[in-house]
Amino acid sequence: QVQLVESGGGLVQVGDSLRLSCAASGRTGLRGTMAWFRQAPGKERSFVAHISWTYGTTYYADSVKGRFTISKDNAQKTVYLKMNSLKPDDTAVYYCAARASVFTTPNVSDYNYWGQGTQVTVSS
Repeated sequence: QVQLVESGGGLVQVGDSLRLSCAASGRTGLRGTMAWFRQAPGKERSFVAHISWTYGTTYYADSVKGRFTISKDNAQKTVYLKMNSLKPDDTAVYYCAARASVFTTPNVSDYNYWGQGTQVTVSS
């Protein structure tokens, strides 16, 4: 089993920055893929970014490309999401997710483990 705990959400103004953290524990093995998803009220959960534990390769949704950066700290078993130039459309609950496979994917259904989520609210 893998446990994921997100932190770092909050209320910010348009144009501000935030950094989310996702601490992994349990049988992580530091392999596979870690990802961030988000879910706005009344909408389906959607992909934000993912990173390979092994290779460090990253991939982003078009809506956040150039503004968000996903990174990892293997020693801390933690994945980060640095969010810059935040917009009201970025308001959502942000979830950290993990899958054991080294094959990365943006699909919600391909992830086995999920955190509890952290709220990000961008006020105009």
